[in-house]
Amino acid sequence: MRKTFQLTQEGRHPDRVLEAVKHEIRKYLKRERRRDLPEGVDFLDFDCRCGATKDTAEVVHLSALMTSLDAVAKAGATEAYVEVLAKPGVRQARPPGTSAKDDHPAQSADAPDHTAPTTEDPAA
Repeated sequence: MRKTFQLTQEGRHPDRVLEAVKHEIRKYLKRERRRDLPEGVDFLDFDCRCGATKDTAEVVHLSALMTSLDAVAKAGATEAYVEVLAKPGVRQARPPGTSAKDDHPAQSADAPDHTAPTTEDPAA
C-alpha cells in the first residue's frame, strides 16, 4: 500500500481523521496477514515508510509506524504519505550452543522454572 492520506477534512475533527487513517492502515495489515503464505515462507514481514510527503518519508519499523504518523500530524502537516509493503520472511535457525533463555535477559537465572504451589507449601 502506497498512499497519501489527507489529514484535514471539512467538518471533521483532525483527531478523528487521524484515527480513521490509522484504522485503514490496520485493516490493510490484517487483510495482508490473512493471505495464504507462499511455499517456504514462515511469516510476512513489512517494509514501512512514513512522512509528510513521498520525498520526505523515512523508513520506520512496523511497530513505530503509528507513532511516526502521530508525529507527522503533530507537526501540522495537511497530508501524510504511508508506504507499507509486504515481503516474505523466513525464520533463521539459532546458532548451535545458544538457547531461548539467552534472548530474555530480564529473566533471572536463579528464578525457579516452575512457580506453581506444591503440596508441601500451598501458600507459595
